[in-house]
Amino acid sequence: MKRIGITGPTGAGKTTALGALEELGACVIDADAVYHRLLEESAPLRTALAGRFGPGILDREGKVDRKALGGVVFGDPEALSDLNDITHRFILAEIDRQAARAEREGKPAVAIDAIALIESGLGESCDAVVGVLAPPELRVRRIMAREGIPEDYARRRVAAQQGDGFYRAHCAHLLENREGDTLEEFRRRARALFRDLLQSE
Repeated sequence: MKRIGITGPTGAGKTTALGALEELGACVIDADAVYHRLLEESAPLRTALAGRFGPGILDREGKVDRKALGGVVFGDPEALSDLNDITHRFILAEIDRQAARAEREGKPAVAIDAIALIESGLGESCDAVVGVLAPPELRVRRIMAREGIPEDYARRRVAAQQGDGFYRAHCAHLLENREGDTLEEFRRRARALFRDLLQSE
């Protein structure tokens, strides 16, 4: 079973690309959703985080208070690095568990959707890493429409993320959502790329 990592900046078209993979029978694993569910449900993760950052990051019910945790780690590079080290270990273990289940179910591939696929090291566990890119102006318009946010905020979101050069340097394959593309044109290119990846040795 192939393991394909999908990454790229927000608004570039990852959802459409992942839909093309699902059409080919792949199981999609959203790394961000895995992280948030683990924060809610994983007692070992809560214990590890409280052991490093103190019991003040837990609410009255013993759950992780994300705002309190953020207040501890943001602005402190060492603390943020420790947070990433702890959480990535749990996230990778859960992704491995879900991938094993998908393999038992006979899926031809799992697609791991992660905006920090490369930085987190998740990409190292993938057979192929695909970067989904789009021009910044197109991404700004998409983010505004999708989330109902003002243009200046959308532009700050785009500017805060990795540039195209980062993905071009670190991804073995690129899917470019070009200005003027129709949704179907992009989906067709995505299906063609993923079909080739699934059929390769």
